[in-house]
Parts: sequence; structure tokens; C-alpha cells
Amino acid sequence: MTSKEDWQGKSGESWAAEWRRTDRSFGGLTERLLARTREFPFRHALDIGCGAGELSLALARGRQQARVVGVDVSPRLVETASARAGHLSNVEFELADAAQWRPVDDFTPQLLISRHGVMFFADPPAAFANLASFAADGAALMFSCFRDRNENPFFTEIGSLIPASSEPTDPYAPGPFAFGEREHVAAILGDAGWGEIAFEPFDFAMIAGAGEDPIEDAMGYFTRIGPAAAAMREMDEAARDRTLAAIRQVAVDNCRDGVVALRAACWIVTARRT
Repeated sequence: MTSKEDWQGKSGESWAAEWRRTDRSFGGLTERLLARTREFPFRHALDIGCGAGELSLALARGRQQARVVGVDVSPRLVETASARAGHLSNVEFELADAAQWRPVDDFTPQLLISRHGVMFFADPPAAFANLASFAADGAALMFSCFRDRNENPFFTEIGSLIPASSEPTDPYAPGPFAFGEREHVAAILGDAGWGEIAFEPFDFAMIAGAGEDPIEDAMGYFTRIGPAAAAMREMDEAARDRTLAAIRQVAVDNCRDGVVALRAACWIVTARRT
């Protein structure tokens, strides 16, 4: 389980420090999401769980007449996103939980978008109902989320090295795979006031390492971000050394043409406010 408190603490701090690596790892997915935004006209866009801001910034650069607002629960990530905005005047970032956030002015999003930010809601039906309550009539919702864990070698190969006790027992608990089941997601959205729900399966190469020494780069990724990093903090020295050796072997086995990457499988979910 990954809670709001995790993102406000160590998880948010790690992702903020490693935003270049995380942006790179999701690069193929980001390109697909941006391509699909061309399907939707909008003057206002809300980026839910915006993280370090990559998607918000790309939208703002590509639609200079639009206003883009990104919200996230992590102070460090919002700080990082704001610093990256530079001279862009049509994007802003707010420290807030999108599950309760409401605009304070005339901001009425015609597009609500998220790159893997919605699976962490503590109460997904209430969160999506809140988003529908201030979205424009006919507003488009589009978000990505991982499919089933077993379809994601990027996680299963590393996850198999972590003690089973660290895995969540509730498949719908807030976390990376909470929205892996299509029927579960459709039911949540439908009950929250969203219709025309559609799912696009999308697979991409999730990059962990590249550059002059892709293996060491990948080791930095795996040991600073995600469940392996958290689990290793609880291990004794011998167990940690064994885990590091096994992770290194995964990196070696998945290094091709100077890049360490493993397949990731996700849904791109679209819906309309009814």
C-alpha cells in the first residue's frame, strides 16, 4: 500500500530528487498521453498527481493559450515542478490532494489528465466524484495506470527479490496496481459521474538505466525509487548485499544497446463527464 503520507514523506522526496530518472522511465508513455491530448479541445487543463510536472509543462508549452494547473500532495514534488516551470506563464502548481481540491476562481477544466497519479486515492469513488463536480460540461478525463502486476516485468522481476510480506494483501489498496482490473475502474468511474469509459492497453519500455554506465545508472534507479528501495532499508547487511547482487543481475540481463529497460503494461483510460 502506498499512502498519501508516503508521498508527503520519503516517496515524494525520492521522486523529487530523481525526477530526471522518473521522467525518462515514463518517456514512452508520456509521448502517448501527449499524442492523445490532441483529441481534446481545452482552455483549462488539470493535471492530477502532477509529480515533478513533466506532463503539465508539456501541455503548457504545446497549448500556450491554455491554462494548466497541476496538483500534488508532495511538497517536494510541487517545489520541483514549480522550479522547472521557468518562464512559462500559463502553468501553475498547487500543493493539494486532488481528492478534495476545488478551484478557487473561474478555473473549469475541459481536460483532466493524470500520468499514473490516480491509483493512490484513499477513496477513489469520492475522489472522482469530486473531480466531476467542478469539471466543465462534457469534460474529458484521461489517465494512465498500470495493468495487473503479472503483466509488468519491470516490477515482477524486481519484486520477486523482495520478501513476500512486503506485498499488499488488498489488491485495491492505494498503490501502483490498484487500478489494474478494468471492471473495477469502470465501476468507480461510472458511479462517480463519468461516462463513455474506454480503455486502451499500452505497453512501453520502462527505462531504468542509460548513459556511460547503464548498469550503475539502473542500480541507482532501483535502489532509490520504488518498493525495492523501501524494502532494502529494512534488511540487515547480508540480506541487502544479496538483494543488490540479484538486482544487478536483472539490470545486466535487461541491458540492450546501452539501455536497461523492461516492459511495463498500462491502461490509458478515457471518460466524459456526464
